Amino acid sequence: MNDQVLSALVDICGPDYARVARSIDTVGGRRAGHVAVPATAQAVADILRLIAESGLSALPRGSGSKIDWGRPRDGVDVLIDTGRLSGLWSHDVDGGTVEVATGTPVRALQAALALQSQRVPVDPPSRTATVGGMLAVNESGPLRYRFGTPAEFVTSVAYIDRSGTAAESDGEQGRPGIAEIDGVITAATLRLEPLPPARRWVGIAAPTPLQLGKLVEAAGEAEPSAIEVDLPAGGRGGTLAALFEGVEAEAVEQASRLTDVWGAGAVTTPVAPPWWGIYPFRRDDVALRLSVSAADLPAALYALGDAAGGPVPVRGSAGLGSVHAVLPGRLAPAEVTAIVESVRHVLLARNGRVVVVAAPPELAREIEMAGRHDLF
Repeated sequence: MNDQVLSALVDICGPDYARVARSIDTVGGRRAGHVAVPATAQAVADILRLIAESGLSALPRGSGSKIDWGRPRDGVDVLIDTGRLSGLWSHDVDGGTVEVATGTPVRALQAALALQSQRVPVDPPSRTATVGGMLAVNESGPLRYRFGTPAEFVTSVAYIDRSGTAAESDGEQGRPGIAEIDGVITAATLRLEPLPPARRWVGIAAPTPLQLGKLVEAAGEAEPSAIEVDLPAGGRGGTLAALFEGVEAEAVEQASRLTDVWGAGAVTTPVAPPWWGIYPFRRDDVALRLSVSAADLPAALYALGDAAGGPVPVRGSAGLGSVHAVLPGRLAPAEVTAIVESVRHVLLARNGRVVVVAAPPELAREIEMAGRHDLF
């Protein structure tokens, strides 16, 4: 069967673009069966029909930066690498839209759009994120504070469903939204915004979560594009920063006003803080996402520290109350569960939630086997 599958994948993708999976081709810590790298939507459809007829499992992969997020998978027979599904299919500069293949790296897309002084106002923290990978999990960075999530800038998508049938969707009139699509998204049409000519960041020390409240409120009144916090040790040596964008005089003026409001210690710079728009966790950590109102974020952070028995690194949107926290990957499943449940009880009373975004594969699997599906 394996030889037959490989032979069929080679026929579809070409001899250099289908192979037996290697040690780097893992999902949930387990090696996949095969890797196929299609160049067209038709090739994706042929692969998915082959997989459906053979009773196999498949998973699309962009850069692989988020392939182990969420609930652990038992195994994948065929990884569909989208690396060759790349490039801008059309760019309507005057209409402010672009149709792009979903294997295109987000950074490459933004660089191409910048030549026309445009951008998609998204900044996923996964540095190698592709358009498809970003949309698959609606991955948002600091700009979500002002512009919303990436999904909000999608006008339509082209995809191949699990049966190998091509379709398009705008998420309306009964058609599936991005999250409901069961298949491989091959292209997306996105709305664009003008590229701001100037950016300024205002930063100030935020030693404890308790001090965040008034600082964030003042920043919000200044109408920035983003308000982010970095608490490396759960509140010691932390920094709060706000981003202002626009024509230079406007950005400088807004930043100056906030600097005056924040007072002593506030600093304005044209360069982003080194931690800006970067996840605080690594692959061998347990990553949590806390979502609550900005006003209740300090209480959530204190609850997390109490549950974990000490400071917990946190980073994310203080302006939206959505942050990521880091627990050691060496924790036992019961310890992770106890911490998450403790924080969950605090957040429920504040209409917030906490989930495990990612964990080392075996730890994630043990949590899953314990029946705690609701943690992911």
